[in-house]
Amino acid sequence: MTDAKGLSGGCQCGAVRYRASDFGRSSVCHCRMCQKALGSPYATLVTSRDLTYTRGKPTYFQSSDKVRRGFCGACGTPLTFEFDGFDPDITVTSLDDPSAMPPVVQLAVESRLPWCEDVSQLPQENSGLEAGAIHSHQHPDHDTAEWPPQED
Repeated sequence: MTDAKGLSGGCQCGAVRYRASDFGRSSVCHCRMCQKALGSPYATLVTSRDLTYTRGKPTYFQSSDKVRRGFCGACGTPLTFEFDGFDPDITVTSLDDPSAMPPVVQLAVESRLPWCEDVSQLPQENSGLEAGAIHSHQHPDHDTAEWPPQED
């Protein structure tokens, strides 16, 4: 969530949580390494100059000679893109409020999948799930004192 201390975020299972308040630009990266690392047509990343882990630490994969990628070792959520010598980028969708960091530029457009340009024109459907129809085990989009919650 956004507050005077910045933005918080973390992985799906709650094992890794972070906070940051000093951000650079938010971008969409279409490079093939980002596509594979996120299992998605692109990565949405934002540079953080003061990333601090508040619970747990990421596991890393050295995806090239210059870049390592941080992810949760328990649930696999992609968390960071870290280029040697630069501030880390965090995955925008791992933020508790991803709408706070809209992208301002697209990178590596030579690798953009051709169908990405037309996605917004596809027919749209709601999930069809009623409130309470599914019980999520995902960490909520806010900091918690502990996780998972203690059963009564």
